[in-house]
Amino acid sequence: MTASPPSTGVREAVQTYYGSTLTSSADLRTSACCDASAVPSALKPLLSRLHPEVLSRYYGCGLVCPPLLEGARVLDLGCGSGRDAYLLAQLVGPGGTVVGVDMTAEQLAVAEAHRAFHAEAFGYDNVHFLEGYIEHLEQLELEPGSFDVVISNCVVNLSTDKLAVLRGVRRLLKPGGEFFFADVYADRRVPQALQADPVLYGECLSGALYWNDFLRLARQAGFADPRLVNDHPLEITDPELAERTGELCFFSATYRLFQIDDLEDACEDHGQAVIYRGTIPGHPHRLDFDKHHSLEAGRVFPVCGNTFRMLHQSRLAPHFNFISADSSAHFGLFPGCGSVMPFTPGVPGGDTSVKPTAAGSASCC
Repeated sequence: MTASPPSTGVREAVQTYYGSTLTSSADLRTSACCDASAVPSALKPLLSRLHPEVLSRYYGCGLVCPPLLEGARVLDLGCGSGRDAYLLAQLVGPGGTVVGVDMTAEQLAVAEAHRAFHAEAFGYDNVHFLEGYIEHLEQLELEPGSFDVVISNCVVNLSTDKLAVLRGVRRLLKPGGEFFFADVYADRRVPQALQADPVLYGECLSGALYWNDFLRLARQAGFADPRLVNDHPLEITDPELAERTGELCFFSATYRLFQIDDLEDACEDHGQAVIYRGTIPGHPHRLDFDKHHSLEAGRVFPVCGNTFRMLHQSRLAPHFNFISADSSAHFGLFPGCGSVMPFTPGVPGGDTSVKPTAAGSASCC
């Protein structure tokens, strides 16, 4: 696994890029840190209540709003101007709490400036912000095991110590809690020369992990079975940056990592199954748990032991019936548990709607 670039200068460059170089999302030179994914209709009214300046300073790469957040305690890593924090504040409601952490004083100043505006709009004030580094969460006044959900949006790629971020998140999560986050990944290891490019780093590209290295780091941090929720290829729209990155392919991807001890390192079949009750708000007929588990309400759905435990030991449990909690039986590996790149492919630097041909698929599939 390639080493992270030296942190000297990188952190300062990122702070400058997001603190003063960028004044709005219109200043970005690629789509990587400002993904144009369609916003679910249920969230559009919530976003419409946010202050325009908070929205204009948004640099995320996806949506990080898992279901069942009412009353939850949520931590937003790299909260920036507070868009996701104020969106989540409405989802957790007056009985929940959202804590935002960011290292960029200029961004936090925007978030803080509009706290009263959002408190009046929502009818309650359940958000607060901390200045600090996501690699050093242990230095903040945050109680271990106190968060139901940790989220981040196109931020982990900017960190120079991603393993420390993952370990810090696991320390703060309650048992059964989850890290639900969107980020940018590459189809191969980014060359060291590109990692030193301040623009590519600030645009969330050259700090992106090779997807398989991310899986290794997650497991090293104690998240044994990372689950891909969704993904799509990113287009580098700036010709100069596209020329620099060459054949590298980048993806916006959302993962969920559960704080559950002793998960297995593969999808093992223990003869277990679940039935989704259809009771999660907004998901009456089907719940897309991850990219490979779309659970139709009322249907018996065989699952591996890890999926069974993720559902059984998390906040999702009341919405499922569980068949055979005894994991002593074993029927081998579930079919289809391979190690190929999990993302949907695209074409490097070009139209993301075009799929590579068989002859060119080796570099991007």
